[in-house]
Amino acid sequence: MLYLKSSKGKELKEMRKREKFLVIDTETCNSIEQPLVYDIGYAICDRFGDIVVERSFVVAETFIGLKDTMESAYYAEKIPQYWEDIKQGKRVVKSIFNIRKQIKEDMRAYKINKVLAYNINFDKRALNNTIRYCLKSRLRWFFPFGVEYICIWNMACQVICSQKKYYNFCVANGYVSGKGNISTSAETVYRFLTNNIDFKEEHKGLEDVLIETAIFAKCIAKKKRMSRKINRGCWRLAQRKPRP
Repeated sequence: MLYLKSSKGKELKEMRKREKFLVIDTETCNSIEQPLVYDIGYAICDRFGDIVVERSFVVAETFIGLKDTMESAYYAEKIPQYWEDIKQGKRVVKSIFNIRKQIKEDMRAYKINKVLAYNINFDKRALNNTIRYCLKSRLRWFFPFGVEYICIWNMACQVICSQKKYYNFCVANGYVSGKGNISTSAETVYRFLTNNIDFKEEHKGLEDVLIETAIFAKCIAKKKRMSRKINRGCWRLAQRKPRP
């Protein structure tokens, strides 16, 4: 993964000047149609994947306040792990309002106006839905007005998943659905980039953000023209068998 390494003098100054991005990931309970966020992880990075800030929050209103709903969450078996992480200080329990406040402060401090995620459409919708639910619609939008949303999933589908090498990798390792569709998940893409078929996505906010940051940096490093916008059908780009 692309963590920020210690730099000296000129290199550190140059890194500080680079444009910064906020990469975010959420874990949710309730339904897919009306997701409620209980885990928010995010990192602030540059285009090379160097990370300057990383944070992990547990949403008090959902994780603690909606106990019955949490017990039916898809990854409910991870709840004890969250409590252990909270005890160890790896994650911080805060209200959705104060988490939003911290994100806004970090975005202001690093002059960020671009928010990224692997399938940002879902995370954006989940965050908006959660803040409306928890604050009784006193606030309706999680991120500030004018933020540009960038979908790492769409980027990866264009410059990584459309490659013949990626197609062959998925076929060889069985990353194909029952309908014959090649997987374009962050887990599969990261396995391909690291050539590590044993890698398993944590499905926890910050942990997933770290691999998404690395995928983002790899996409940028391709130096190819690509759309960064939301495209819910981007997975189709990997489904055509590349020519020899």
